Amino acid sequence: MEKRYGPKKLNQSLKVAQLFYEENMDQSKIAEKLNLSRPTVSRLLKIAYETGIVRIEIHDPSIGTEDLATELSKKYGIKILVVPSNYNGEISNINAIGAYAADYLTKLIKPNDVVGLGWGKTIHSLTTHLERHVVPNVQVVQIKGSASIQNENTYAYESINELANSLGTSAHYLPLPTIFDTKMTKDIVQQDKFINNILELGKKANIAVFTVGTVRKNALLFQMGYLDEKKKQYLRENAVGDIVSRFIDKEGSIVDKELNDRTVGIELDDLKQKGHSILIAGGILKAAATNAALIKKYANEAILDTTLAQELLKL
Repeated sequence: MEKRYGPKKLNQSLKVAQLFYEENMDQSKIAEKLNLSRPTVSRLLKIAYETGIVRIEIHDPSIGTEDLATELSKKYGIKILVVPSNYNGEISNINAIGAYAADYLTKLIKPNDVVGLGWGKTIHSLTTHLERHVVPNVQVVQIKGSASIQNENTYAYESINELANSLGTSAHYLPLPTIFDTKMTKDIVQQDKFINNILELGKKANIAVFTVGTVRKNALLFQMGYLDEKKKQYLRENAVGDIVSRFIDKEGSIVDKELNDRTVGIELDDLKQKGHSILIAGGILKAAATNAALIKKYANEAILDTTLAQELLKL
């Protein structure tokens, strides 16, 4: 007889499944975060599978990725790479993307390069998979503000440190909020010589590595304390996501100039000037923002998982 579960149990199962599969959080940490026992977390994951919240598909990693990459490269007119499922033996998509992107970046970086880095869970997956590979005279720099009003972890400093350590260099931090209260305050702070030098270094970086965000209720930028509910609702209705914390519509245009003027970091048009402007993303929920970024040519290279790649072909 099929078991039936109430809305509360299903909502718990959904939350646990999102943390486990999408955010790569282990069961003990999920238990701590949600104030549940470890066995309860395990049972909720089982319920998520039984009720279809989670569906498991097995893919042959050698099939389809090259064809997908070829079709998408033609569609957008840029270099697109599609990550084979379970790349490097990784089970979760975000870890497979991170491992693939880490291998790609390691081969790409050359002496005297300047690498600009965004932040987020996908970027952190990349940097955690980097192995030490010292390259002479390389500089790494944050390309957007990262300080959070809330205790939400952006992995910004961990990511830039891991990248710098892997290359045998030191990191150039951008120690500012992601979004200031006013444009005037931002402009005054950015006149500081130290801050201006960091921003200019990010602007002149010949390699930029970044991801896209969504406008879901639990989107990272929505959890950082910068945006009130009215602004969040406006963005949910008008934006498809963000690139380096700048919210865009489905055509890739800025949706809120006032908010954009208060946002710290590299401008979207500056991304177009990079020798390698690399967008890394995975999952169907990133499709709209990724599509907008690619049609607007903010990226000239992209590393995507198969789920996202297949969805982009439909758009």
